[in-house]
Amino acid sequence: MQQTKIPAGSAISIELDAGQSCRIVNSEGGQVVDTWAFADGDFDEYLSMEHSRSANYRLLFEPGDTLYSNRFRPLLKLIADTSPGLHDTLHAACSAGSNRYYGAARERPNCQDNLAAQIRRRNFELVHVPCPWNLFEHARVVDGSQLVDEPSAAKPGDYVELEALTGLVMVFSACPSQVGQISGSLPRGAALEILPAMPAGT
Repeated sequence: MQQTKIPAGSAISIELDAGQSCRIVNSEGGQVVDTWAFADGDFDEYLSMEHSRSANYRLLFEPGDTLYSNRFRPLLKLIADTSPGLHDTLHAACSAGSNRYYGAARERPNCQDNLAAQIRRRNFELVHVPCPWNLFEHARVVDGSQLVDEPSAAKPGDYVELEALTGLVMVFSACPSQVGQISGSLPRGAALEILPAMPAGT
């Protein structure tokens, strides 16, 4: 199984066929990875956190859960998770705008620009930026409504395994944000593994 590195603050994109699986690996530990999926090359249909929360009726997804598009079509199945299972579904991607809002340098790398650059390479300009699935990000809800960020609890080598339920373009950004120290004191890289396709009937 070949491993592709996702450098700190950078993003990669891949295509998966229905039935293919991939692993997002927290190779150094403690790193948040913003994750998006788009259906069948249609960038207007995408992995939706709000639809997936409604379908599964929880804020954090578990192995066996199916994740849905903004058209309520099944896109992904969460096959395995060796991390503590804390993958935020509420926070928007960091951006030049959020950098400015939180007092960081606007020109810092950010996940929204990373996403746009990956999609632009596929000759498409995103009009709307979907909320990412923030893998390994620990955002706690306290007192019923308040959000509190904690450093990622993922250990080196922890991974999430996902199966594509239809053809997908997926984008993974090793988040460079230091707001709330969600990836600890220093953002790191991550890695991606595409699993060999299983023979039919197995």
